[in-house]
Amino acid sequence: METVLALQPPVGTGLLNPAALSCLAARLQQAANEAEVSASLRAIRGSINQLQALELQAISAASRLRAGTSDGLVNPSVWLARESRQGGTEAARSVRLAASLEALPQAQSALAQGSISVKHAEVIAQATRQLPAKITAEERDRVEAVLTEQAKTVDPLTLRKASRRAVEIAGRSITDADEQENQQVRTAEEAALLKTRLSMHDNEDGTTTGHFTVPTFAGAVLRKAVQQIAAPRREAARTALEDGRTWTKTEDHGSDWAHKYGLALVELLEHLPTDRLHGKVAATVVITMDLDQLRGKLKVANTDIGEVISVEKARQLACNAGLVPTVLNGASVPLDLGRSSRFFSQAQRTVLATQYDSCATAGCDRPYAWSELHHQIPWQHGGTTDLAMAIPLCGFHHRMIHHDGYRHSISRQPDGSKSVTFTEEGLQKDRGDRRDRVPALGNSHCVWSNP
Repeated sequence: METVLALQPPVGTGLLNPAALSCLAARLQQAANEAEVSASLRAIRGSINQLQALELQAISAASRLRAGTSDGLVNPSVWLARESRQGGTEAARSVRLAASLEALPQAQSALAQGSISVKHAEVIAQATRQLPAKITAEERDRVEAVLTEQAKTVDPLTLRKASRRAVEIAGRSITDADEQENQQVRTAEEAALLKTRLSMHDNEDGTTTGHFTVPTFAGAVLRKAVQQIAAPRREAARTALEDGRTWTKTEDHGSDWAHKYGLALVELLEHLPTDRLHGKVAATVVITMDLDQLRGKLKVANTDIGEVISVEKARQLACNAGLVPTVLNGASVPLDLGRSSRFFSQAQRTVLATQYDSCATAGCDRPYAWSELHHQIPWQHGGTTDLAMAIPLCGFHHRMIHHDGYRHSISRQPDGSKSVTFTEEGLQKDRGDRRDRVPALGNSHCVWSNP
C-alpha cells in the first residue's frame, strides 16, 4: 500500500517552520563574526527568492485555471489582488512576470534555485520582450542565458544597463546594438515626459509641501546641483564664516541629509536667474559623445551624473548652455600641466567626470562633485599636475591618503579609472591620544570626525 505524504501546511502558517525561524534568529544574535552573518543573509535571500518563484508558479496555475471567473472577476490580476491583498498595479505586474517566465526556462530555473531575484527576472523578461523581431529563437535563448548568468553576480540596476546591449549579446553587430540601445533610451525618455507631474500644497504654517515626478535625467541634474550646494566642505566653511570662526577640515556635519538637501533646494530656488531662465542651469552636466554621434549615428551618450541619454536628447541639450559637451576627437585643451601648475584645472575636472561618478575609494559613495583631486605622486615629491596623475577623493579619504597611519594601494579598472584601497598600519600605539582624530577604517561612507 502506497503512503502519500501530505505537503499541505496548516492554514495561515505558511511554508516555513516557526522552529527553524527561531533557530536562525538565535544564530544571528550569537554570530561571532561578519562571515557568519553574511552566510545567513545569503541563505535568507535565497529562500526568499525560492518562495517568490513558488508564488509566480501559483499565479501561473491560477491564470491557466482562469481563477476568479466563477466569482465574476475580470482577470487573474483582480483575483490575485483579492487573494494576496496586494494593490492592483503590483498584482498586474506579478501576473505579467509569471506569464513571461513561462517562455524563459533558464531564468525561471535560476529563480527557483534562489540564485537570482524577482527583480533580476523582471529585467531579463523586459530585455527579451524588447528584442527586435528579426532576432531568432536561438539568439533569444543566448540573450536569456547570458543575462541569467550575469544576474547571479550583479544587482538589478547593473543588469538593466547590460540588458540594453542585448542585441550585441545575441551576436548582432555593434551598430545594430547601438541603434537598439538608443531606441530603448529614447522610448523611456518619451514615456518619462508623459509621467512628469508637479503638485504643491500650502500647509498654512509657513511651509509648502510638494511632490514631483520628472525624467531621471532631470532628477539627476537636480540631485547634482543640490549635492554641490550641500557638500560638507562648502557648508562647514560657510557656517564657520558666519560664526566668525576659523574653519577646520574635520568639523562634524551631522547626518540629517534630508534637512541639508532641503536647505540646499531652498538656496537653489532663491538664486534662480528669473530674468533669464533660459540660460545656464545651476549644475554643469558633462556629456560625452563622439563626432559620429553629432553627425547622426544612433548611439547613447554618457553623462557625468551617471545617466545615459539618447543621442537625440544630447543634441537637444547641445543647443543650450547648461552643459559641457566632451566631444571625443574634437578640439583639445591642455590636460597635462606638468610642474607649471600646483592645482588641477577645471578642464581636467571635466574630463575626469566622464570616468568617475564618486570618490575613487573602493566602497565610497560620496559624489564626484564633492571630490578633491589628489596627486598620485605628491606634488612635494616631484609629482606633476597631469591628468594621468589625478585621483578624485572626497575630503575624508583625501585626509586618510595623507595620514601616516594608513597605507593605500591604487589599482586601475578596465574603464581606465583608478580605485584606492586603504589598510591600517601602526595606529594602536597612539590611538589613545588621537582617537577622535583618526578616521575609522571600517566605515567606507566617509563619516566626518570631530577634531
